[in-house]
Amino acid sequence: MDLIGMLVVDAVAFGRTVAGLIIRPYETYRRIIKHGKVGELVFIAAAMVLYFSLASLVKVASFRPFLLTQQFTLLLWASVSGALLSVGCIYVTSRLLRARTTFATVLIAWSYTLIPTILWFLTTSLLYVILPPPRTTSALGITFSLLFLIFSATLLWWKITLCYLTLRFSLKLNLAKSVLVAVLCAPVLAWWAVNMYRWGVFKVPFL
Repeated sequence: MDLIGMLVVDAVAFGRTVAGLIIRPYETYRRIIKHGKVGELVFIAAAMVLYFSLASLVKVASFRPFLLTQQFTLLLWASVSGALLSVGCIYVTSRLLRARTTFATVLIAWSYTLIPTILWFLTTSLLYVILPPPRTTSALGITFSLLFLIFSATLLWWKITLCYLTLRFSLKLNLAKSVLVAVLCAPVLAWWAVNMYRWGVFKVPFL
């Protein structure tokens, strides 16, 4: 099979995995932990590049190659640092609790939790272009706001579910220890989020 054919097959498999995370997250995460490969992260990285490209255009608001590249690089660096910080914190904390896992396993599992994040940020950027603020307080404007809140809340719940499944299955810990890992990692990730906000990179943490 040639390279293009392999990419198509992998893309279809990745699409099925994403669909499984929506329909059957528990069963899908079990399969990801057992059979997941680092190569799957290529498609998540591609989705991130797509968002950062759009976000750079939205923030710069004009075609200036240097500023676009600078903004793209900043967003990419910040998101990668946040993801690696999350994975590293989870891995180190889990080792302190004597969990039997590997860095690669945590990396693959956590990377799939970025899908709701990417989807939310991408949708927000698209809506910013299609329906830029300020938005009216008319019936249509209020309806749009309510629908967006419902959409955001749904993605947030999906994100929380995937984060829990990452801790539960990749670390093989019970509920109490999974919550303990989350509590111990929370201050580190909060520190990162606050600094990203202060530096004007992300107003909402890209985790």
